[in-house]
Amino acid sequence: MMQPTNAWTPPGPAMLFCPADRPERYQKALDRADVVILDLEDAVSPENRVAAREALIANPLDPGRTVVRINPAGTGDYRRDLAAVLETNYRVVMQAKAEDADSIIDTALQTIALIETPLGATRVNEIAAAVNCVGLMWGAEDLVAGLGGKSSRFGPDEDRPGQYRDVARWVRSTVRIAAAAHNKFAVDSVHLDIDDTAGLIGEVRDAVALGYTATACIHPSQVNHIRDGYRPSDDEVDWAQRIVDGSAEHKGGVFKLDGQMIDGPVLRQAEVVLTRAIAAQTVSASSENQA
Repeated sequence: MMQPTNAWTPPGPAMLFCPADRPERYQKALDRADVVILDLEDAVSPENRVAAREALIANPLDPGRTVVRINPAGTGDYRRDLAAVLETNYRVVMQAKAEDADSIIDTALQTIALIETPLGATRVNEIAAAVNCVGLMWGAEDLVAGLGGKSSRFGPDEDRPGQYRDVARWVRSTVRIAAAAHNKFAVDSVHLDIDDTAGLIGEVRDAVALGYTATACIHPSQVNHIRDGYRPSDDEVDWAQRIVDGSAEHKGGVFKLDGQMIDGPVLRQAEVVLTRAIAAQTVSASSENQA
């Protein structure tokens, strides 16, 4: 599968949205998170988008840790957003409401495709295959609005309060599978209920189990919960190291550990845990340096 040379990947798991018309928040957001997503779309009212683009250009951040969310393809704001990005050192954009591969290719930049419409969900595999698509993210609220629905989650008087409804879960799963099929990273959607810490922690735990690379968020208080969720526990690291060591001892063959038969798929899962542990140490060291 073709990919951009030296394709960008998130340097850490917590990706924090920041309205692009609030430049006084830019650096604060970047200091708190691993990646800041400067938002020219939903977080900015139409009348403030000119000022937002001017702020984007006038207040540079580390381009390796910054993504710019641009408006949907086919809109006047989309073209103006791209022109503004080209006035900066940023080279990674998030395409809102991505619906076809051509709209990704048209950016001519490394692009995270945001799958948040019914049409985008049905075309996610061809979108993921676009040569400059480096990753996928999904969004529930625009998706449900496009369905003519009213809520992406079950309400307090329903059987699974706070959890995603089945259609949203299907898109979440489809996006993750498409990303893996095309060797692109996947970003899990935001948890809008800032006070629902338990819900956020549960979703992050599930995202990690399914191989998501990062989780987007809307408030700095969510960042550490995301980082903690992506950081393997000491017990997980110990389990993974014992499996890797055991595999080496048995020359890659099947062996038994703590009553469990260890074969190739389990070894690969253990290797992923160790990779995440190393990545978490890097993120932690970077955060300490920023402090």
